[in-house]
Formats: sequence, structure tokens, C-alpha cells
Amino acid sequence: MPGQPMNTVTLQTNGTLFTDGMPVDAEPLACLGFKVELESGVTVRSLFAMLERYPLLTRLNAFFPTYLEQYGAAPASGCQCDDFSHIEFNKTVEMVGYPGEPRLEIYSSLVGAGGPEPREIRNYELEQLLDMPLKLGRLKHIVFGDKVDQFEFGTVFNLFEFIDGVVWELSFHGTLRACALRR
Repeated sequence: MPGQPMNTVTLQTNGTLFTDGMPVDAEPLACLGFKVELESGVTVRSLFAMLERYPLLTRLNAFFPTYLEQYGAAPASGCQCDDFSHIEFNKTVEMVGYPGEPRLEIYSSLVGAGGPEPREIRNYELEQLLDMPLKLGRLKHIVFGDKVDQFEFGTVFNLFEFIDGVVWELSFHGTLRACALRR
């Protein structure tokens, strides 16, 4: 029913998930559809700590084992860059081909934010991003047609979108060592 509050799960800085004021036990799958909120101070490292705490979640994406290996080999702190203040996870909805044969494309993005312009993170190693604050962004709605209209809205991310989307974006924007070795 519209307007009813969603169940919410909160990611804490140490990687623990909380819902209804209680930590989530070893079975986090029931929370995948819940609205995700991030405790103040959550970093990219917090996401990987969550994956270690709830290993079942690593089965959601084929890139997790490689990234967990890199995370484990990274220094325990100081993994930051000075090019932006935080990393932001956003959602974009594009209506393409309007008027005419319209189609809708929905995707997420992960950008370095907090500077003059958002920055792609493709040129940064995971070790430069782990201790960067991680924040949830907004929904950008873009209509491509005779002219381009762009709107921004507040939005909700569920836990699955957040986990899969961040690591999926890291796989394209971050330099995954497995990909870098092929160059």
C-alpha cells in the first residue's frame, strides 16, 4: 500500500547490519529488499566488513571473491585519496527515444563527490577508496527526446541494490587487478 513505511536495515561502520534496533543474525537474505540506510561514518571498508560478517552475501556477485582478496591484502587504514571528499552511490532513470519508440534504462553509478564536479573512480585502486566515506545519493531522471530534460529526486535504495550496485560499479570504474593484468 503506498505511503506505508518500508522495513529498514542500517549498515554500521563495523559492517554489522541492524534492523528494528537489533543486529541481523547470520541470515541476512531476508533483509535484501529492505530500505538501506548508512550509519554516519560508513566507508567502502564498511561494505567489505559486512561481506566478511555475512559470507552468504558474497554469492550475490561474481566479483566479490576477487575484491575480498584485495580488501584483505590492503592496509588496515589510510586508504584514501584527496581528489574528492566522499564516494556517492546514485541511481539514474533515463527515458530514451521519447517521442517515438521510448525505452526506459535504469542503472546505478558510483562517483567521487564533494568536489567541484563528480569524478569517475575508474582510475583509482581499491586501496585508494576503502576509507573514503560512502553515502547514498539521489535519483537522476533524464528524458532524451527533442530536448534533454533532467530532474533530481530523493530516492530509496534497497540492500540488494546497494551491495550489488557498489561492487558492480567498482568492477567497471575501479581498476580490478584481474582486469589490469590483461592490459
